[in-house]
Amino acid sequence: MSQGTIYGSPSIRVVLLKGLIKHYKLDITVEAKDDLNKDIFPLGKVPAFVGPKENSPLLGKTKEDYAQIIRYLSLANSELLPTLFNAFGPLTGRVPYNKKQVSDATVAIEKIVATLESRLNDYTYLVGERLSLADLFVATIATRGFDHLWGKEWRSAHPNIVRWWKTVTSNSILADQYSDYKFRDAPVEFVPPKKEKKEQAPKKEQAPKAAKPAPEATQEEAPKPKPKHPLEALGKSTKFNLDEWKRVYSNEETRETALPWFWEHYDPTEWSLWRVDYKYNDELTLPFMSNNLVGGFFNRLSASTKYLFGSGVVYGETNNNGIVAVFVVRGDKHEPAFDVAPDWESYAFQQLDPTKPEDKEFVEDVFAWDKPVTINGEKREVADGKNFK
Repeated sequence: MSQGTIYGSPSIRVVLLKGLIKHYKLDITVEAKDDLNKDIFPLGKVPAFVGPKENSPLLGKTKEDYAQIIRYLSLANSELLPTLFNAFGPLTGRVPYNKKQVSDATVAIEKIVATLESRLNDYTYLVGERLSLADLFVATIATRGFDHLWGKEWRSAHPNIVRWWKTVTSNSILADQYSDYKFRDAPVEFVPPKKEKKEQAPKKEQAPKAAKPAPEATQEEAPKPKPKHPLEALGKSTKFNLDEWKRVYSNEETRETALPWFWEHYDPTEWSLWRVDYKYNDELTLPFMSNNLVGGFFNRLSASTKYLFGSGVVYGETNNNGIVAVFVVRGDKHEPAFDVAPDWESYAFQQLDPTKPEDKEFVEDVFAWDKPVTINGEKREVADGKNFK
């Protein structure tokens, strides 16, 4: 008889689950997140388990032990993991680089690991003197620190954590997963992306021209004209005034005044509406970090301010959130307006048709932020947002 099923997506947590299943020879299957039964788990969060509960030595001998185990699981999942990502994510290019974010996260990490270092100075394990689920879970989360941030110097300053981590990962539960693990010598460093150099066509040989008289010493060279934005060729909008819309949206009630004004003046012959979805929602952790990502993207669109208006929202909650935006774009193509941002290809673009009730409702909900937005047929609460004006 099967002991249950675990649902998850590829992550450091699933490494631990597979190790436990193999070590205890459990008849448990691991299924993809997409197969999760939403009737049992309506929020769709993973890892999730379906099956009978059993007593386990990994959960402590007493209720007090169990409470301490839950405490460390919570610390690792809600504090250590997202803070580690906030430090190494920008360094590895998974999110836009922000020096202050990395610095702040590094300081926050040290506060968290200081509690672990102090605890492990007096105890072999996190809860008492026997291995528990707390050790296994926190050690697998801490792997992200050793992967990217904790070089020789850091390990020398934190001998208790290093000793404990080696002990836990060499246990038979995790040994197969960490048999070839190698520590890094130094933290990963941010390497700015190289700017592509345009190849210059070979110069054609020309017949020598008559020498021109040298310009007078006081004559200044005329400044070169700035390159024009490709959407400038469309000329001025004759019906829909983007600047006026931005003023109405900023100063009036959205549902009561701004949206009726928008639909009265919007001209689909000169403008288009686009839904913009972030492609990597599965990598997002804390909503405020996701909102910072939106702000960074909007800042890099500044060269297209005259041709765009946008509203972006973060929907969902910690470790289960996403980013979606709606933009008003000059013309009927999105590329000329968005390719000014180097990370624009991290987003998926879909043109909306306001004559369809569902598209019109989606535009209004993303502009207003006062109702849940519908994502893949599911209502998701709005956690935060930003405007591009």
